[in-house]
Parts: sequence; structure tokens; C-alpha cells
Amino acid sequence: MISFEEAYRIVSEVKVKQEVQRVPFTDALGFVLAEDIKSDIDMPPFDKSAMDGYACRKEDLNNPMQEIEIIPAGKVPEKVITEGKCSRIMTGAMIPDGADTVIRVEDTSLLDGIVTFTGTRTPDNICRLGEDIRKGDRVLKKGTLLRPQQIAVLASVGAIKPKVYSKPVVAVISTGDELVEPSHKPGKGQIRNSNASQLITQIKQAGAKAEYIGIALDTPEDTREKIHKAMKVAQVVILTGGVSMGDYDYVPQILKENDVTIGFKSIAVQPGRPTVFAHNNRNFFFGLPGNPVSSFVQFELLVKPLLARIAGHDYKPCVLSGTLTKDYSRRNTGRKAFVPVNIDNDMNVTPVEYHGSAHIHSYVEANAIMTVEIGTATMNKGEKVDVRQI
Repeated sequence: MISFEEAYRIVSEVKVKQEVQRVPFTDALGFVLAEDIKSDIDMPPFDKSAMDGYACRKEDLNNPMQEIEIIPAGKVPEKVITEGKCSRIMTGAMIPDGADTVIRVEDTSLLDGIVTFTGTRTPDNICRLGEDIRKGDRVLKKGTLLRPQQIAVLASVGAIKPKVYSKPVVAVISTGDELVEPSHKPGKGQIRNSNASQLITQIKQAGAKAEYIGIALDTPEDTREKIHKAMKVAQVVILTGGVSMGDYDYVPQILKENDVTIGFKSIAVQPGRPTVFAHNNRNFFFGLPGNPVSSFVQFELLVKPLLARIAGHDYKPCVLSGTLTKDYSRRNTGRKAFVPVNIDNDMNVTPVEYHGSAHIHSYVEANAIMTVEIGTATMNKGEKVDVRQI
């Protein structure tokens, strides 16, 4: 059994293969850039008005000016501003030749086509060509996670099919004769397969693609067949259940048959001690406990960072500091604990009612995981604690 820190290091340092593809920028949300993006134009691409007003010469501000043209956004000015002339201009419209200032509508009076500046002073109110971005400037760097604001940048510089890292495909296998699919009513000794649905949702939430392989029976033959199928369709294979020391737990042995290196088979954590990680030259394997809380927590702690790396993202967990709202205690202090908690907007941390990792309702209200170090038996109300958002 190894420490959580050692397990995290092993997963973090394993070599991953990152594949790239080009996608339409409209479909690029959630992908990670595999190239720098440079602007193909100056931005703004012309001198433009920063507000509604009148484009004129600053030297004419003390004299009445004749309005000669109206320039809406998107129209190329037709007339040149000369002495005593001005043009009505809208926000974002191109500045006409000859003008060096835009005066606000609020600082003018208009009578019979004659404009008079009524203010005392004014900036030029012009956004100059290229003052935001110059042609050839890098606007987004390789490794950037594409969110809505980055999609807007792609559109503005004409990067309509950026190169991105492919999202990993993750295969999910549930193991156990006691399992039936959610559409079936359980018989005697059976339970519905909730772990697969949970994992598939977590995979999608992590920005990866999920492939459900199905339920493997408690036989080496069926387990082996499903693992081989998963290896063909996915880079990452997750098995839930079948990884402890029971008589029917075949997963570790079958993994060894597939030329894999076993990273670890047990972690000093609670929940999730019987967690397996292995890899070969093509696939990564996680054997997660059958208990739903254990499976959920270990996915968040170990699987999600690996998926992020494969997708080109520099993953860092969101660790916050909060204040305990009530005393917390535990009997077994020999393992690092990750406790389901609820954290509110004021950073108050409340451990949820917890009946052990086999009880799915014990973490329904949780939105974070509190860390309890090895050797710590009690934590007092008001104490500062570290939590990870989930």
C-alpha cells in the first residue's frame, strides 16, 4: 500500500500520447489548443470611433462646423474632413480622412446643419489601427483551454479551424454477477449498476468521451473479453468493482496478461484503498472500488488529472480553504481521508451525513471533498480545512 501522494506522482509522471486534430472553431469549446494562434489582421483594422459623435479637426473646435456626412458602423466614409467641416459618426465606424478627433454628441449643439462644440476640452475618442492587436501577434497560446471568450478571439482573427488536442476516449466496465442495468428491477441478491452511470457522467464532465462496454460477469473469460474490447476502442479503461482481494476479483491478474506495468494496487486513503493503476504502450487502466463513494472520489483525485494531461490541459485541482461548521472525528487514522462535505458561498464547510463508502446517499449533498491527514482523529468546529471542489 502506497501513500496518496506517491499514487498521484505515479499517475502524473506516466508518459501520455497526445493526439491532435483540427475542428471548426464553433465546435472547439472544451478542447485545448495544440498550437499558438496569431492574428491575421490588425485590430482594430482601421481607425474607428470610440463613441457616437462628430468626426472633425481639433483645430476647428472653437468654430461652428458644417455637417457633411453621416457615417454608420460598416460604411466607408465618402467625404474628407476639411476646414470647418465635420461628419456625424457612430460608435465603431471608420474615421474619415482629415479628422483627428471625435466629439461626443452630448458636447455639441446642432442647428440647421451647423455643429457647435459646447464642451471645454475633449480627448480624441479614436481607437487607432492596431492598438489592441497587431497582425502576427499571438492572441492565444498553445495549451489554452477553449472557453466561450477564447472562441470569440478565434472568430475575430479568422482561426476558423484551429489545431487542438483530441479528447481522450474512456471505456467503462462494471464487474459483478450481482449487477443489473438500471432499466431492470433487481432480483434477490442483485443491485442496479449505478457506478457506470456515475463514471460516464464524470468522464463527460471532465471533457472526455465515454464508451460503455457493459457489465462483466464474475468469470475470468467474460472479464477478459470485455477488457480486450475496451482496449480497442479507448485509450483509458476504467473498471469498477473486481479490484479487491475477493475470490472472484480477476482484474489485476488479467491486466498482467496484457503486458501492463502495475503502478499500484492499493492506496493509503479512505475511501478508495483498493484502487489499481496500470498501463502499457497504448492504454491506461484504472481499477476503481465497487463502492460508489470510493469510485467517485478516486475518479476525481486520480483519473481526472490524467484525462486532462491527455487532452493537453495543465490540470490543477481547485483547493480552497474553508471553516468547519461542526466537530469532525474518525476512528481509523492510518489512512488519508477525503470526506464528502458541503461548502457554501461563505466558505463554511459542513461534513455530510456519511455512513460509509457503500452508501450512495451519503454524498448526494456534497459539492466538495475535505482532506484529513494521516494521524488526525479530530477536527474542531471553527478550524480551517482544505477542500477540493467537485
